[in-house]
Amino acid sequence: MTLAADLWAANADLAAEALAHPFVAGIGDGTLSRERFAGYVAQDVFFLESFARAYAVGIAHSPDRATMDVFADLLAGVREELALHAGYAARWDIDLTRVEPLPATLAYTDFLLSTAFLGGITLTAAAMTPCMRLYAHLGRSLSADRAGDYAEWVTTYADPNFEELAATLERLLDRHAGDTPAVRTAYRRAMRLEVGFFDAAWRGA
Repeated sequence: MTLAADLWAANADLAAEALAHPFVAGIGDGTLSRERFAGYVAQDVFFLESFARAYAVGIAHSPDRATMDVFADLLAGVREELALHAGYAARWDIDLTRVEPLPATLAYTDFLLSTAFLGGITLTAAAMTPCMRLYAHLGRSLSADRAGDYAEWVTTYADPNFEELAATLERLLDRHAGDTPAVRTAYRRAMRLEVGFFDAAWRGA
């Protein structure tokens, strides 16, 4: 088993908690209120902009051309996610210019950026992989046919292209990281922050 696969299996409890969360369940069956989803979109744009910056730091810290190219491809994937969110904002009149990040959002972005700047390639990959793998998992676990207004969200993360981005980051993790306590801690912290992000979107605080 690869390190990435082992880390995902070791955090299956948090993946299950995310999938069962009422926010995610509400997306899955189309019952989530537009108000809650609009709040999530605004917070996720703030998060994704920080995610993109973390990838950019990864490019700067890359020890070789191959790693730099991988981070650049992953950065392009974030830009596609941001375009999706811009589409929601335009259709649903969501103001993305005046986003006030919630504490859960700031906790996650601060963790990612500090890890990217100070942790090097190894911990950066460990901290960023859970988001990609979890969203690919959620996309495959939900049904676009049942998601109503949120079918586009489900199909985006169920798309094979997104799965390939998640797998690309996992390969980067396997290449650069060893099975150390620091790597395991960074991975699990990111998973916990993901659940916290959904919880904050549900509570609006």
